[in-house]
Amino acid sequence: MSRPTLRSACLAIITLCGHLDSTAAPSPAPGAIRHAYLVMGAKTAIISESGQPDWEYRGGSRDGFVLPNGNVLLAYSDKVEEVTREKQVVFSYTRAKENSEIGTTQRLYNGNTLVTELGTRPRLLEVKADGSIVREVPLQPETDNAHMQTRMARQLRNGNFLVPHLLAFAIKEYTPEGQVVRVLKTDFDAIGGRKAENWPFTAIRLDNGNTVASLTHGNKVVEFNPAGEIVWKVTNDDVGGLFKDPCGSQRLANGNTVVGSHAANTGISMVEVTPEKTIVWTSDHPLAAGVHHFQILTTNGKPEPGMPLK
Repeated sequence: MSRPTLRSACLAIITLCGHLDSTAAPSPAPGAIRHAYLVMGAKTAIISESGQPDWEYRGGSRDGFVLPNGNVLLAYSDKVEEVTREKQVVFSYTRAKENSEIGTTQRLYNGNTLVTELGTRPRLLEVKADGSIVREVPLQPETDNAHMQTRMARQLRNGNFLVPHLLAFAIKEYTPEGQVVRVLKTDFDAIGGRKAENWPFTAIRLDNGNTVASLTHGNKVVEFNPAGEIVWKVTNDDVGGLFKDPCGSQRLANGNTVVGSHAANTGISMVEVTPEKTIVWTSDHPLAAGVHHFQILTTNGKPEPGMPLK
């Protein structure tokens, strides 16, 4: 499906709630890029374009989305929750006892919810609204280190799943039956090899077939073509060392890329760069310190269109 169709199917005006806290970053300069965004990590919050926190929830979150209905879907180590702006939990899934972590979550095209479990039985789960599991996809992370098995798994429009495996230095595309049909490697010499610890954390499949990946300890974001060749990358050499363990990333509709630094506990923790690698926006908001993942919601008053590429 083309991007315009996705946008028309998924476009929703993000309605932000009233201010709940006075903590805020400095107001942006007139004419500058302004974003409203959801942050997950040490804190969980929606930050308005003015820098005011419009909504806060319990911290320790790992992944999530603001849904078209305005609710927030969040993944924690032990559970996944869909929460209203009034903080009422309307959907919940609790991790299986045999596993040790939940990595990520996504609301699927059919309305079910994707959950990634890490541990002795690494797997993707498709969960219905009533909490029942309707699909289980076994994963091949190539390690028993549960915390390093996988992170931001996403369903693709073809029904397959794109799964980054950190210690395998590989982004694998799985069919719903669990067959691996494509592998993109992140440990070749052109991007620093294994010594650079180019662990793939977030993997984003673009409409042109390319894949954008944030490579955590490698402190870079790389775009691969379908053959696995590098067609674009941004590193600390391009941004003056601002990348500090980049985990979450998002490709915006205008072609810019926003990168979050999980290890930035103070100072600038989010950076937006153009395709030419010019920095056009940053966030040093205290609620975004230690950001694990995020979602850009609006830009200068306009909602980010389509299914978020994050």
